[in-house]
Amino acid sequence: MKFTVSSSSLSTRLQAISRVINAKNTMAILDCFYFELHQGVLTITASDTENVVQTKVETTENDMDGTFAIPAKTMLDILKEIPEQPLQFDIDTETLAINVKYLNGIYNLVGQDPDAYPMEVPMNDQNTQVSLEGSMLLNEINRTLFAAADDELRPVMNGLFFDFEPDAVTFVASDGHKLVRSKSLLTTGLEERKSFILPKKPASLLKNLLAKEQGNISIAFDERFASFESTEFSLICRLIDGRYPSYNSVIPQNNPYQITVDRQMMIGVLRRVSIFSSQASSLIKMRLLPDQIVVSAQDIDFSTSAEESLICQYNGNEMSIGFKSSFLIDILNNIPSSEVIFQLADPSRAGVIIPSEQNENEDLLMLLMPMMLND
Repeated sequence: MKFTVSSSSLSTRLQAISRVINAKNTMAILDCFYFELHQGVLTITASDTENVVQTKVETTENDMDGTFAIPAKTMLDILKEIPEQPLQFDIDTETLAINVKYLNGIYNLVGQDPDAYPMEVPMNDQNTQVSLEGSMLLNEINRTLFAAADDELRPVMNGLFFDFEPDAVTFVASDGHKLVRSKSLLTTGLEERKSFILPKKPASLLKNLLAKEQGNISIAFDERFASFESTEFSLICRLIDGRYPSYNSVIPQNNPYQITVDRQMMIGVLRRVSIFSSQASSLIKMRLLPDQIVVSAQDIDFSTSAEESLICQYNGNEMSIGFKSSFLIDILNNIPSSEVIFQLADPSRAGVIIPSEQNENEDLLMLLMPMMLND
């Protein structure tokens, strides 16, 4: 079997899908890329059995259809050292000997048995299908992924919750301390509410694949699997089984205290002051005064402390509330606006943080549970 392919096109495709391959696999064949040549189109697959990523690249001078598998590290290392040029592949399908010819040189290597590569599990024919704009899906993953948990006891929290309604789609992630809910008003084409929980690994894979996508992404899902397809790639992944908690019920509705503050200035203050917080708790204290926030931290074990104030818009009663500084910085880093609004009720209830300005069809909300203050 012979074919010719562009080295840069092949390298770009392989780099994109290689992230699915685990550092250690139970099956040696999963250390490989699986190649299938059919009618001049080379389909490349990478998998960890839970997630399967595929991409396609055009070939020239191909003589027959066939399959073969090459260790992923070897193939990636080869392509790193070759500038853009045609690569000629010559594969002996019986001995698995592979010759890769390039300008003034040749690589000789041995492939793996392609028949040993695990085939993907077919999805249920009765699946649900939705189409979303690629840039919108990327934005939602970027906004929510950081808040997903790593909790062995509650696996349903270890992913992104996709909640589809006929006229909206909501993305949710939470680890029990912080929560992100991002809702977009759009027509999904569905007649009833549907949802699934996407694990963190395929969400991260999607994040990288979507960075170069321009068009729409076709999503299909059933009770166990979801697929994401574009013109450049397809991803099939196993979903997290279980019922996601009722996220709206944990969001406090009546928050009489509202503070508007510059987002970047707030991040700067938190980073400086949090250096002096206890390493065990990362607790920072926010004292709310008229048009001013005083942020402070102390480490009693080392007798160190810090305090800094910044201007804000606030005309409520004086109040103090504590937060974990690293969580609050994460939240502020993922809000796309110059100013943010804190909506608070009392020091024991969750703080709601929203952008000061949002698009008409968007509703982004982040929530952070407070920490107990000593004084």
